[in-house]
Amino acid sequence: MQIALINPLIPQNTGSVARLAAATNTPLHLVGELGFSLDDRYLKRAGLDYWPAVRLCRHAGVDTFLEAIAGQRLWLFSTHASRRYTDVDYRFDDVLVFGSETTGIPDDLRRDHSESLLRIPINGNVRSLNLANSAAIVLFEGLRQCGFPDEAVAHTTHPAVRR
Repeated sequence: MQIALINPLIPQNTGSVARLAAATNTPLHLVGELGFSLDDRYLKRAGLDYWPAVRLCRHAGVDTFLEAIAGQRLWLFSTHASRRYTDVDYRFDDVLVFGSETTGIPDDLRRDHSESLLRIPINGNVRSLNLANSAAIVLFEGLRQCGFPDEAVAHTTHPAVRR
């Protein structure tokens, strides 16, 4: 599986998603305008010392991202979707796409991929979940459905972990 963040704004969220990506050997695509620098200290702090393990792909915009992942199935996560994230069968080569913390998935992408829109059900009194939490919920559901493939969650010990 792969994770894509389109126009993320908050460095701590992206750093947390990067740590999730490192923990599961999941490629992370950062797409479009970022609300921070990749050198941001909050981004680095949230990702801790796992940045060398992040398989990071940077794309200038949605078009170049879509070209890079051509042929792979996309799932777009939005509060505007009617279908739940648990209502689909994930494949290991799926790409999980999340939008900006404030604007979500761009309208044109939602329109062009309306059959791929999914939502995480939450209480109607809350607008949305945190971006990093949403990515973790969906990624682990996908990995669970795929049987937690070894290449995603092989048990190895990080050098910083003391026994």
